[in-house]
Amino acid sequence: MQVDKENYKTTELSMTAAEANVRALVFIVPILVIYVGAYLLNWPEQFSTQNLRQLVQTNRDLLMISPMLMLLVFIVGAVVHELLHGLTWAVFCKNGLKSIKYGVYWKMLTPYCHCKEVLPLRQYAIGGMMPGLVMGLLPALAGIAMGHFVLFLFGLFFSMAAAGDLLILWMLRHQHGSDLVQDHPDKIGCFVLSSKV
Repeated sequence: MQVDKENYKTTELSMTAAEANVRALVFIVPILVIYVGAYLLNWPEQFSTQNLRQLVQTNRDLLMISPMLMLLVFIVGAVVHELLHGLTWAVFCKNGLKSIKYGVYWKMLTPYCHCKEVLPLRQYAIGGMMPGLVMGLLPALAGIAMGHFVLFLFGLFFSMAAAGDLLILWMLRHQHGSDLVQDHPDKIGCFVLSSKV
């Protein structure tokens, strides 16, 4: 979207990657409490001593390689997380995928996706929430509904991984629907463009 920035008041809502990692912890505790509480209420029998012993015996080989498997899931999941941001924003961008940039903040080992175009607030928010929805909330809800513990853990983990995205959406909560948003090129956050008229 082409915007004449002289007609807008610009407000920066941003922080460093280190600050974002600390502040995102505020969202992780409620996610843990709500998700785990919901799973325990629906499937308490899965946590009996007998069931836990049987689970360990049945999955002994898997448990031996689980640290490597978890690392692989984390790395692939981080890539997919950022791809979901970019692909969603690209749908709304005039120049599509050409307006999307991917990279890594090496000091924090944090991958990122940057949208170069200015987007309406609603479209920016949709792109911001997409990974948490697709990789986090929906698998967690499916896991809770079916009593599938591994699917639930996947959804729980990627909901917590989306805590930084929730932080940015929280920072935007007081903005107006007519506002425009420019993703910040160097920090975690964005610039909000509010019409002066």
